Amino acid sequence: MRRLAGLLVVPLLLLSAACGSDDKASDSASSETGVPAITAGAKFGEKPTIAKGVGDPPKELKTTVISEGDGAALKNGDAVQVNYLGQAWDSTKPFDNSFDRKAPFDLTLGAGMVIQGWDKGLVGQKVGSRVQLVIPPDLAYGAQGQGDIKANATLVFVIDVVKASQVPTTAKGTKVAQNDAALPKVGTNTDGKAPSVTVPKSDPPTKLSSTYVLESDGEVVTDTDSVVVNYVGLLWKDGKTFDSTYEQGKTQTFPLEQVTLKGLKSGLVGKKVGSRVLLVIPPDQGFGDTEQQSIPAKSTLVFAVDLLAKM
Repeated sequence: MRRLAGLLVVPLLLLSAACGSDDKASDSASSETGVPAITAGAKFGEKPTIAKGVGDPPKELKTTVISEGDGAALKNGDAVQVNYLGQAWDSTKPFDNSFDRKAPFDLTLGAGMVIQGWDKGLVGQKVGSRVQLVIPPDLAYGAQGQGDIKANATLVFVIDVVKASQVPTTAKGTKVAQNDAALPKVGTNTDGKAPSVTVPKSDPPTKLSSTYVLESDGEVVTDTDSVVVNYVGLLWKDGKTFDSTYEQGKTQTFPLEQVTLKGLKSGLVGKKVGSRVLLVIPPDQGFGDTEQQSIPAKSTLVFAVDLLAKM
C-alpha cells in the first residue's frame, strides 16, 4: 500500500528537502573535535555558518553537542520541533536550512520521516540543545543523492532542538454516540491498534462531515498548528482502505498550513487534541476529478483520525 502523505500535504519533510541557499561559509576549518567548525552564529537560535570539512569525513555517524539544554531528553516517538542548517562535508554552501523560513521543522523521532542519521543522532539529546551531526552516506541519501546533494555525500547538520512532547499511542476520551445511520461507524478501541470503520451501503453525504468518535478535553487545534496523527483512510464506494499509518507502524505529522486536502484540514481544525475524529470528505474537498494512486476520480473519502498531539 502506497502512503499518501505527499498528496495530503506539501512535502516539506527533510527526506525530500533540498532547498538551495546562497549563504557562504568561510574557508576550510575544523573544530577541536575534528568536525567542520561553526564559524559564525554559534549560539542556540542563531543561524550558523559551517566551514568546509578537512580531509576524509568520518565513516560513522558523529554527534557533537555544541551546547546542552536543560530540557527533557528526546526518545523515539516524541514529536519534536527543530531548526537546522545542512551542507555537504566538501562544500561551503548550505543545501537547506529552516532559519531563513522563520519556522521550525516538525518530525516524529524514530518514525522514518527523516534520514536515518537524524533519527539515530537526535535520540537522547535534550530540548534546548544545539547539536552537530556528521552523517555518512549510508545514513543519509546514499548512492542516489537527493536534489542538490550529490551521490554518496557525507552531510553536516547543525540542529537546534526547540521543543518536544511525548506522543500517546492512542486517542482517548468520552465515547460519542454514533446514531447517524448515514455515516460510517468507527471503533472505539484504545489499544493503539487501528479502529474498525464500517461504511454504510448508501449514497455518501455531499458536504464535509467531521464528528467525534472519542472526545477528549485537550487543546483545540488551530489552522497554524502541526498535528501528530494516526489515521486510516477508506473509499466510501467499496470500503477499501487506501492508506493507514497503523500498517506502517508510524505516526504522521501534518503542518496544517501545508495540508492540500481541503477536507482534511477543515475537518481537523477546531477539534480537540487526544480525540478520535471521523471525517467524510466529498470529492470537491478531496481529490476532485483527479485520480490519485489507488483513489479513483470523484471519490468520497473516509478517515478515522486519532489526534495524538499538536506542536
